[in-house]
Amino acid sequence: MVWLTNQQILRWKRKRILVGSFLCWLILMFITPKVPLNSLRHHVFADKRNFMGVPNTLNVMTNFPFLIIGVLGFVLCIGGSFFNISLKGEIWGWTLFYGGIASLAFGSAYYHLKPDDNRIVWETLPILIAYSSLFSSFLVERAGEKVGLSCLVLLVFISFLSVAYARVFNDLRLCMTFQLIPCLAIPVMTVLLPPKYTHSRFWLWATAAYAVAKIEGLADNKIYNANRYIISGHSLGHLCSAVAVLLLTLMLLYRSIRFQRLGDLKGHP
Repeated sequence: MVWLTNQQILRWKRKRILVGSFLCWLILMFITPKVPLNSLRHHVFADKRNFMGVPNTLNVMTNFPFLIIGVLGFVLCIGGSFFNISLKGEIWGWTLFYGGIASLAFGSAYYHLKPDDNRIVWETLPILIAYSSLFSSFLVERAGEKVGLSCLVLLVFISFLSVAYARVFNDLRLCMTFQLIPCLAIPVMTVLLPPKYTHSRFWLWATAAYAVAKIEGLADNKIYNANRYIISGHSLGHLCSAVAVLLLTLMLLYRSIRFQRLGDLKGHP
């Protein structure tokens, strides 16, 4: 009886967190001023050096870790015996996540070769799909398979909608604020909801690494000047984002199940 009561409390907590994250997103969407897609400042980066005939060389080459980790993670997810994943919903989410990361390597490299309004779509869409599938996998783990898979379909749809909105209305707000949902909800849910697996702290570490990457991107010129033009903040942001993905990969390799949820057991032998 006490166990059932605790489960009901957890369900209520999950709903409150999800609804709260959604409301925060809506509020940010409406209070944030319009961010024009065709603004030149979006495509101007500190490091414009050209090595071996490759424009913006370091901004292009620092996408290579995404390709390595993305392809490796995708193959290991398909293999099914390397990562500690116990539900089909998690397999779909993580496979799509690593597919998005591998696609990001190509999309971001293509964009940085000649940054403009048309090419940025090929960097933005893989990022949003990776976010969506990552958050879905997290929800499968913390809130249940049904909730996670439902959110996967919805969030992937919103990813495409966000890119279309940016192109049609010349406004990046939807893309930018949509990225905040996992960044806000994952740390909160990690702390408040009991983990199904061990090594749960890796979620927090990955979130912290990604936050550092965003700060480095914002301080692109300052970091580039501070280290005497060795590497820019944007390039460091790529590397730090790859570290976040690497941390999640290590989590999948080393974690183990702490307990099975009642909802996960239904329909399974």
